[in-house]
Order: sequence, then C-alpha cells, then structure tokens
Amino acid sequence: MIGTNDRLAPNSGRLSRPSAIKTGTEIPVTTLSNLVYRLNEQTIIDNISLRLSEKRIGLVGCNGSGKSTLARLICGLIKPTSGKIIVDGIDVSKDRKSAIEKVGIIFQNPDHQIIFPTVEEEIAFGLSQTGQSDSEARKEARDFLSAFGKGDWRDKPVHALSEGQKHLVCLLSVLAMKPQLIILDEPFSGPDLPTTRRLLRYLESLKEAILLITHDVSFLTGFDRIIWIDAGRILMDGAPEKVLDEFLGTMELRGQSDDFTDFAG
Repeated sequence: MIGTNDRLAPNSGRLSRPSAIKTGTEIPVTTLSNLVYRLNEQTIIDNISLRLSEKRIGLVGCNGSGKSTLARLICGLIKPTSGKIIVDGIDVSKDRKSAIEKVGIIFQNPDHQIIFPTVEEEIAFGLSQTGQSDSEARKEARDFLSAFGKGDWRDKPVHALSEGQKHLVCLLSVLAMKPQLIILDEPFSGPDLPTTRRLLRYLESLKEAILLITHDVSFLTGFDRIIWIDAGRILMDGAPEKVLDEFLGTMELRGQSDDFTDFAG
C-alpha cells in the first residue's frame, strides 16, 4: 500500500485535507441483520447478517454477486425486502436525512453520480440534503473547495473536467457531508494510472471508515478485513490473507473452466 506520508499537496495539482476541515472521524458500527433484497422475484441479497466496525474493509466477488446492491442498501439508496441496516444507531432505510450524514458512496462512473452543471452546485446539492438552505450550502461548498485548494473550480462546467477530475469532484462532494463511512464501488476502473495512484494516496490518508468494492485485490493491501460475497450470500469473511488466497484460487479455477455462465452478469 502506498505510504500515508506521500500525501497529496494542494498547490501542485494534488490534494491534501486541510486540518481546518472537520470530518466524521469516529468509526461507526454498521449492523446488517437478516438482510434480504429481491427484485422482480429474483433474490439479489440472501439473508446476510454482518457487524462492520473496522476502518478498512474490502468487498470482493464476481460480477452479479450482489456487491453493488449491498453497497446501495447500506447507504439507504434502496430499501431491503426484509431485515435491517443500522449505521451508528441510524436505520438508513427509514431515515434518509441522517443516513447521508453517516454514509457516503462513490460510484464507478462519475457521470452516474454528478447531476449538476458546475462543481459548486454539485457539492452544494449534497450539503442541502443535510438541511442547509441553498445559500448556506453554496457558501459552504465554496469554502470547502477553497480549503482544498480548488477554489478556482467553483464555476467550472463539470462536462469540461477530465475523468480523474470528475472522480475528485465526487469524492469532495461526499467528504463535504462529513460522513463516517465512505463506500467506493469500483472507483478505479475508469481513471488512468496516475489519477488512480493520486486518489489511492488521498484515500489512504482519510480517517473515515472505508468499504471498498473492487475486482483488483492489489488495492486491498493493508486492509483490516475482506468479505467475499457470492450469489447474494457471504461465502467467506475474515483476515485479508486468508480470504484473498481462497478468492484468488477460486477465480483461477473458474477462469480455467469452459462454463461461461458468469459472463451473463
């Protein structure tokens, strides 16, 4: 894992969290109890129970295993068919306002997340969802960008940004809401290598808890815990060395198979 001392500095085209910015640094306890999610009579999440309290957790599995659905459930973006998700005492499926103050999510494709034409508007929107007035949210968005050395981005059209810059806007939008848990759903499949390395270094410096969904296990070096999900169920959960060894071995065996069922999604 890239060292935390190699931090991103604001005035060199890089990024560093200023000490004046307050964030949700206390690691929340997230509890999933008998969680089930069905869509069109298909079971996507099948009776999952977990207690998440580590600072860095990786979530792995094949395409279609339920990883992204589980992430959206934890964020409260979709409601479970049955069961509960409690993050730091908040039922995220019932209290959306409190949920967005506890959990933030960054999607694989920033274009699926960014909805406003300028950077300031994008960051202000998230702040307005926490109960701030439009003027308060816009001011805090400007202050936040300035504190990160990106004050000149406030009026930038989002469509004119590079892929890496869009990812950074998504990250800043989430950080501005000061969540305690940040979920990243395959965030490194789009950016080029330099952008990926910069984002990795910055993410490593964060004090917030991170749940990272990824196919590339090299991003999980130094993590505290790995959860392997398959067909909507937890197949393995524990220390990274043990889980990833089993996971990679199984993926290798599946890669040697002539069964193309997994390619259906």
